[in-house]
Amino acid sequence: MHNLLTHDPRPIPWNKGRVTGQKPPLKRSKIWAIRVNLHLQGRVRDLALFNLAIDSKLRACDLVSLRVRDVTQTNQVASRAMILQRKTRRPVRFEITEQSKSAICALIASKNLQPIHYLVWQSQEPRDSSLHPAICQVTERLGG
Repeated sequence: MHNLLTHDPRPIPWNKGRVTGQKPPLKRSKIWAIRVNLHLQGRVRDLALFNLAIDSKLRACDLVSLRVRDVTQTNQVASRAMILQRKTRRPVRFEITEQSKSAICALIASKNLQPIHYLVWQSQEPRDSSLHPAICQVTERLGG
């Protein structure tokens, strides 16, 4: 007869054998590989999002809340942008590189975005300006 009391009371941890804690930063070669891959696949939105994430080092919640007006000045992508961080309520200023500028311009032009629209949105379908992208979607794309 099988004894039910021989079961090991210590369950196996879900993260056994996995690396935990802070992950190492992406290497330049990996960043370029991701950029080239997104560009070749024609994924304009993902390329703009990835470039902005690398340039700004913003948290995902701040990145997805960026609107077109936050990164543009008089119908041109600005060299620098400043936003208020959601977590700390402190202003953060960051530079926008030429690669990011061209990706943002392509995104704005391809989707005919207006200053009130979010830069990234939840679906590829025509969107309502009130739709807000899912944060988990951004972290998935950035490999988080």
